Amino acid sequence: MITAFATRGERLHQLDLSDHPLHEAIWIDLEAPTQAEEDAVEAALRIDIPTREDMQEIEVSSRIYREDGVLFLTAQVIASPDAREAEIGPVTFAVQPDRLVTVHYHHPRSLTYFADWAARHDMALETGLDAALGLLEAIVDRLADILEGETRQHELLAKAIFAAHRPQGKTETLSAVLQRIGRAEAMNGKVNESLATVLRLLTYLTSTPEVSDGPCLHARQMPIALAQLQDLRSLREVAAAQADKVRFLLDATLGVINIRQSDVIKIFSVVAFVFLPPTLIASIYGMNFVHMPELQWVWGYPLALVLMVISAVVPWVLFKWKKWL
Repeated sequence: MITAFATRGERLHQLDLSDHPLHEAIWIDLEAPTQAEEDAVEAALRIDIPTREDMQEIEVSSRIYREDGVLFLTAQVIASPDAREAEIGPVTFAVQPDRLVTVHYHHPRSLTYFADWAARHDMALETGLDAALGLLEAIVDRLADILEGETRQHELLAKAIFAAHRPQGKTETLSAVLQRIGRAEAMNGKVNESLATVLRLLTYLTSTPEVSDGPCLHARQMPIALAQLQDLRSLREVAAAQADKVRFLLDATLGVINIRQSDVIKIFSVVAFVFLPPTLIASIYGMNFVHMPELQWVWGYPLALVLMVISAVVPWVLFKWKKWL
């Protein structure tokens, strides 16, 4: 699908491609484009749109390069963070001096948020890099929102873990908590990956001197990029702290599970120890000896019962006194 945007004054608005050619747009977004759509954009703008396989390359040289006066930048961007399993995929920014082309095969909400926000607020969108910086800022803001949401989820997880230590009927809760911890770790890993790729792009833009072959940051754009760099570094610190928190929550959950298992084993051990002396007495009087004086006593049977009760009560009282129960 092709979506094109142009500036009206200092605001962004969507173009009707049936009335306006592609070269009038300052930002062209390709979402899961067909071959015909790729050919149309390549013919209109005279650029080579990277294939899906090219976008998934992990080498830095495949994600950041210049070709025929066009700057190609690829970052991993999260889509649908509110879903059970968040999706992450590459987004390629093909930056020309006067326009930006984005290519992706999933639906990042940050791109939609930027289009909506730029349509309602004044922005200085004069070049392709202006649009790229605006999109990167929207991506960073979205990642910050995800991290904030994950922080709240971690607090709820911590409460669920430590509330599941003693109460009965919490075994299912702990198994569910383990699943939630796994999802939290997966989300944090995806956020960290996205932050790392965007950080790499901005580091390249801010550290590359002006070149004649393709767009580069100007003095007006440099403070914006540097501010985004600072935000990214702080967000990576937050992501690292959350990774440590997730590991702590996992260790705490496994510790609580071990404690609960130890409690069960302790109960079985106490029960076995309490019934061991009565079993010994019953075994003695169950022997088939001819000469066993107690078998001839009138009070022999009650005495055996009393001895078994006393031998069971004494260990129980001892365990209570030692606070082992």
